[in-house]
Amino acid sequence: MATLGDLIDREAALDDEEDDESFDDEEGQAPKRPRKPELEDSSDEEEDDDDEEEAAKVRDGFIVDEDDEEEGDSDEREKRKKRKRRRVEREEEELLDEEDLDLIGESNPNWGRAPQPQTKFKRLKRGHRDEERRTERPGLAEIFSDDDEDAADARPYGRPSHRQQADEFDDFIEDDFPEDDEERIQRQEDMEVARPKDKGLMVDTTGLDKDALDDMEAIFGNGEDYDWALQIEDEEEDRHREEQTIELKDVFEPSQLIEKLLTDEDNEIRINDEPERFQIDRKPYKHLQMPPEAMKEEARWITNLMWPKKQLPSDLHGPFNKAIGKVLEFFIVDEFEVPYVFQHRRDYLIHAKKVRSQNSRDDPDAPEYAVDAEKLLTQDDLWRILELDIKFRSFVDRRNALDATFESLRTACGVNDPILEDMLRQAATMEELQDLQDYVNFQYSSELKDLSAMSGKSKETKRPGARTALWERIRKSKAYKFVQAFGISPDRLAQNALREGTKVFSDDDPKPPMDLADTLVDGDFQTADQVIQSARQLYAEELFVSPRMRKHFRINYYQMGLISCHRTEKGLRKIDEQHPYFEIKYLINQTIGDLAVKPEIFLKMMKAEEEGLVEIRVSLEGEREFRRALYTEFASDNFSDLADAWNSERQKVLDVAFGRLEQVIAKGVKDSLRTACQEELLKTCREEYFRRLDQAPLKPKGMILGTMPRVLTLSNGMMDSNREPVCWTWVEEDGRVLEHGKFVNLGRDEAQRQAFADLVSRRGPDVIGVSGFSADTNRLIRDVEGIITEKNLKGPEYDDPETNDFRRDLLEVVVVNDEVARLYQDSPRAVAEHPSLGSLTRYCIGLARYMQNPMKEYAALGKDVTSLAIHPYQRYLPQDKLYKHLETAMVDMVNLVGVNINDAMGDAYTAHLLPYVAGLGPRKAQLLIKGINANGGVVALRDELVGDPEKHKLPVLGPKIWNNCASFLFIEYDATNPDSDPLDNTRVHPEDYELARKVAADALGLDEEDVKAEIDENGAPAIVRKLFREDEQEKVNELILEEYAEQLEREYQQRKRATLETIRAELQVPYEELRKNFSTLPSDQIFTMFTGETRDSLCEGMIVPVNVRVVKDDFAIVKLDCGIEGRIEAHEISSQASLRELLSQGQTVQAKLIDLNRKEFLCKLTMRPEELRRPYRKHQDHPRGQWDYRQEDDDREELREKDKVTGRTQRIIKHPLFKPFNSTQAEEYLGSQAAGEVVIRPSSKGNDHLAITWKVADGVYQHIDVLELQKETEFSVGKVLRVGGKYNYSDLDELIVDHVKAMAKKVDELMRHEKFRAESRADLEKFLKVFIDANPTRSAYFFCLDTKHPGYFYLCWKASPSSKVVAWSVRVVPHAYELLKSQYPDMRALCNGFKLRYQSEMLKMQQGGR
Repeated sequence: MATLGDLIDREAALDDEEDDESFDDEEGQAPKRPRKPELEDSSDEEEDDDDEEEAAKVRDGFIVDEDDEEEGDSDEREKRKKRKRRRVEREEEELLDEEDLDLIGESNPNWGRAPQPQTKFKRLKRGHRDEERRTERPGLAEIFSDDDEDAADARPYGRPSHRQQADEFDDFIEDDFPEDDEERIQRQEDMEVARPKDKGLMVDTTGLDKDALDDMEAIFGNGEDYDWALQIEDEEEDRHREEQTIELKDVFEPSQLIEKLLTDEDNEIRINDEPERFQIDRKPYKHLQMPPEAMKEEARWITNLMWPKKQLPSDLHGPFNKAIGKVLEFFIVDEFEVPYVFQHRRDYLIHAKKVRSQNSRDDPDAPEYAVDAEKLLTQDDLWRILELDIKFRSFVDRRNALDATFESLRTACGVNDPILEDMLRQAATMEELQDLQDYVNFQYSSELKDLSAMSGKSKETKRPGARTALWERIRKSKAYKFVQAFGISPDRLAQNALREGTKVFSDDDPKPPMDLADTLVDGDFQTADQVIQSARQLYAEELFVSPRMRKHFRINYYQMGLISCHRTEKGLRKIDEQHPYFEIKYLINQTIGDLAVKPEIFLKMMKAEEEGLVEIRVSLEGEREFRRALYTEFASDNFSDLADAWNSERQKVLDVAFGRLEQVIAKGVKDSLRTACQEELLKTCREEYFRRLDQAPLKPKGMILGTMPRVLTLSNGMMDSNREPVCWTWVEEDGRVLEHGKFVNLGRDEAQRQAFADLVSRRGPDVIGVSGFSADTNRLIRDVEGIITEKNLKGPEYDDPETNDFRRDLLEVVVVNDEVARLYQDSPRAVAEHPSLGSLTRYCIGLARYMQNPMKEYAALGKDVTSLAIHPYQRYLPQDKLYKHLETAMVDMVNLVGVNINDAMGDAYTAHLLPYVAGLGPRKAQLLIKGINANGGVVALRDELVGDPEKHKLPVLGPKIWNNCASFLFIEYDATNPDSDPLDNTRVHPEDYELARKVAADALGLDEEDVKAEIDENGAPAIVRKLFREDEQEKVNELILEEYAEQLEREYQQRKRATLETIRAELQVPYEELRKNFSTLPSDQIFTMFTGETRDSLCEGMIVPVNVRVVKDDFAIVKLDCGIEGRIEAHEISSQASLRELLSQGQTVQAKLIDLNRKEFLCKLTMRPEELRRPYRKHQDHPRGQWDYRQEDDDREELREKDKVTGRTQRIIKHPLFKPFNSTQAEEYLGSQAAGEVVIRPSSKGNDHLAITWKVADGVYQHIDVLELQKETEFSVGKVLRVGGKYNYSDLDELIVDHVKAMAKKVDELMRHEKFRAESRADLEKFLKVFIDANPTRSAYFFCLDTKHPGYFYLCWKASPSSKVVAWSVRVVPHAYELLKSQYPDMRALCNGFKLRYQSEMLKMQQGGR
């Protein structure tokens, strides 16, 4: 019987008639490679091939031959023909191939291929067109084909033509002058006529009649006498071909296989009957066994971590621990994923107990007892337990390794260490295990070295460091007695500090420290001072590595630790008041509790420290008292000069050890706090993402929740909706795009307004969606709403429950969240789905689909989901952890909603949901689709997924995976199909079908005999089918399920209360929509979406640049950079001069915001000098003692003094883009902004120069030197601005628009082109080599960024497998691209120009060879 492994491709397909083959890079398939041609001219080969074609038709029966043999000999004839064909192939392979012929021609110019006469048959077939073709020169259309398949791929039975190197590829350049229909038909006829057929070598029998052929065969035979010899050779060749399997890893790069999930490891994950996410997470710990005792320990370990945050009554601690133990059993033993446990084992997450009902006294019919249920674990808790399970496995793995080391020391070296043995049992964190590891390495360094030597790993061990050798010397010398003279062991001192056991006091040696040291002098330590110094160091080191001492320090640091920021020299100037790190620049004395509530603050501190801008210091509140308490535990309780002398030595040892302990504990605290803050922020991101997923399709009025709407979407993109076209799309409820177009000026053009109304009347949308990238979109929304009101455009008719009448309301206009549509519009997926549509039209499609099902759109993003702006501080989180947490939210929502498996087979968007179904993943989802297709492409029953031999259905999923996913993959019930089961269309798991049928039977009032008769006649689903057929679903509400649940638990030990409630709900409304209603955006979010401004980036009191649009006598209309309009009243400018004297249209000035209306996209501003002199300062509300105001004042004064010392006047230019930055600061400032953004800054070349820095791409910045000419003063801007010695501009705005923005537009055009790859030159060259190796009959070229030379790109191309990758530089200049000193206005011209230059260079090389 077939297995799951049969559905997996491990080998590349090898054609029957080929030894080698090329592989298509995208599809992973193997197109046939044409056999090598004979040593003939291509035109002669065409002649023979056409004759061969006619002969082949005779053989194949298309033309009846007079000497056709009897049918009984047909099999033998086929075998002979096959052997002859193989023989011909071997002969052809021995001949020179195309490249060999070209090389001969280049080395010997006089050598040529002898032409052969064309047959009469060929001339009759081709006529004069063939004569013309033979004299034509190859044209540009034959260079570097851009098509997906070249001529050889399109004609698998043809032979390659003999062409020169420059003519190696077809159809590379787009036709500038498209041919008409007549020319196209003629060209197709020519290609069809000229197509060669590869039918093997044929004997030319032209002019021979039948008798002559018979005589020739009688004399020479037909070769059958020697078939026995050839048959042996053919069989050997067949055996060799079978052994010669080409695997995917032999053809593709490992990175490609990893990306496409085609590695051996991926295939193993596919086959293993274990949830895919479990396999990936547990991969490092596959060797780890989890016996029942370990699971109990894990349950206690997780309970201790989760209990403090649960805030449950203390009497529920036991049930809580028991619930966690049960969940671990589901995860580890049963291998159930979180959605399965939450849906089908929910009773184990609840603590239910019977309590006497309060109503039983007053109401005799009321039940005596009621069930009081307390929810112990939520679905979020289940994911947390799963995460902690992986951490516990890591902890146990580390502990086992340490335990194995200790066991080796005990057996091989006789080590008996109660400290290690005791602390290893108590260890509960990775930090404590690391402490024990450090202790072992220090205490038993020589023994570990001996163990390594005994095990044969001595060469792999590192040489002991100088300090380790020092400790060994001290231990072996007399000085070690001085260490013992401190009177107490480090571990006993730590126990005193931890209050463990009875306090032990230090014993003073009878001799004073110096006298004792004199007696311990030896060859290693020759003076008393050396003895004392070495003893102090060793004892301090023992204190430092003492696990208990570290534990004591760690406890106190977690309880009384303080976190403070101290700016570095780099951060002094870089972190100004506008910098995002300013809020933490002088932050001090933050407790761990404070930062736990504001996790983003500490993550920002850590990020700033990584960038070298601040230093985070961890101190101990009350450190002096802590030191004194520790000294008290160390000091002797004697009162004498001798005791004072020894206590003085003990104090010195503590001082040495304290600094090192403080350092290691502070580092651990920072790392632990960062992990805790990340987990808290990740949890917040997950909750926010789940909220966005928890939206049903936008519900048309009168429809049930979950109904797909018919949507009309519009967008103006970045453009002015009154001047530029507005794109629109019409999307049906099934997601099909039926119509699209453009409107121009919907605000004023009556014809366009009427066209919009006609479209609405014709299509009848349920809702209209609008969104865009600019503040002008708000005007478009008002225009659309105005048309709807004016033209009285109504939505669909619906039944009003209040009046019980049918009514129609005005069409609803919804502002759509466009975060997914922005990612979709230019994605490869969008281009593949709608290649002929523009970017903005695809954006509208994304909006419509989002309204129809937000969850599907988010699922289709895959790993790009981390690009969404889910939380303002998500950039401080590791991207892999962020994706994993967002994935869990998607898993929860997909399994809540369910997936129609048959829809997923026919709809790619629905198929995107499959990897998130419980038990599945991207690999198993691929296998599921492939398996269902192998079974016919349709699933009739859930049980079919595990195979049905009677129906010849292959097993698609293993039992465990099927058990996980069965209830989340539903199949619509078909009442006309007798095999269809209604329960397959519910959330009820197949394991509970009998229970559901029992509930249905009780609801129908059927006894056991009735049930048996119904089932015997119509099968197991008959009872539920009868319930649905008779429309009696409401009767299940009359059942008392509590008694049934008690019976199940009492007799079968099955807890099914929640399951029975699920059955009740599903029998009434199968797979009811449980998501919340589609959420509309609040005004603040709409404002941010259209303008990009948040309340932090734009608010009242800020001074912003504005562009003057209209100037009147009493007011001026201005526009902000973000696109919103503002109004400046005359009295808000100056009382001494008129408005028209101070402002002019097109002028850019500075103004302060005094009022901002985010709903209407309007603001009021002032330009009064006294207001502009007061800069905006963000309000910082810090409790007393948590902001270092003194340091802030000192730094401000220090910066002022530094500016005085330099003696250089800082140049200031009144332009909104001017910043007083150097090049490094400019790059850092632009780092978080979009490509194309610009900064004008002072130049290091003097005051007659300016520098402009603009962002080419992420991490790539171009610095432009601007020479100022005709300057009025030293600090004014020149009237002529010259760039590169040849570009002149009259002012900065003209330079920015016509030079920088023009280049940015060209860069964007190139980077959006299909031939651009966002990778380094080395990676691109590697890709080209792999691509050409996989497609040897093709050439390819691509562009990539030249990161070392901003403003330049590489054009890399590879002509054939044997040629090298060549790279030419492409320079971006204003409004053009420059290649080899020639300029091209757009990408089409650049690509065509490249091909022309390539052909020219190749022709020069060939002519030079002659």
